[in-house]
Amino acid sequence: MAYFSTKRYGHDIGLTACFRQPKAKSHCRFLHGYSLAFKFTFGCNSLDERNWVVDFGALEPLKVVLEGTFDHKVVLDKEEPCMEDFRALEDKGVIDIVVLDGVGVEKFAEHAYYFATEVVKVLTDGRCWVEEVECSEHGANSAIFRKNRRLA
Repeated sequence: MAYFSTKRYGHDIGLTACFRQPKAKSHCRFLHGYSLAFKFTFGCNSLDERNWVVDFGALEPLKVVLEGTFDHKVVLDKEEPCMEDFRALEDKGVIDIVVLDGVGVEKFAEHAYYFATEVVKVLTDGRCWVEEVECSEHGANSAIFRKNRRLA
């Protein structure tokens, strides 16, 4: 038996990130931004003493990491070919850069999965896990990351 709960950080909280996919042939190669939203699904085999999967009120460290990574940031891939130009803008105080191993909602969902995994491990003393994370750019586009899932 397993239990699941979800926590959402919606578009309304203002995780306004700017990024680009330099390898894209479409307009996604240009800088563009979204107010990102995240949905976390947590799982456990046994509920805590309050009959909860996780204590939603104790997830503040996860929100802090999301804000530090995606709130008013220019998020760049570590392989960004124009990194020097972006760093020059950062040096002038024009942008605040976060460099990740991959950009886009698929990679943002993956990064958030690993952030959440560390928070939940500590918060629940290993009782719970992160089942999946969904990141959405807006109502029409989202991506989900699950670890160690195989498609048939």
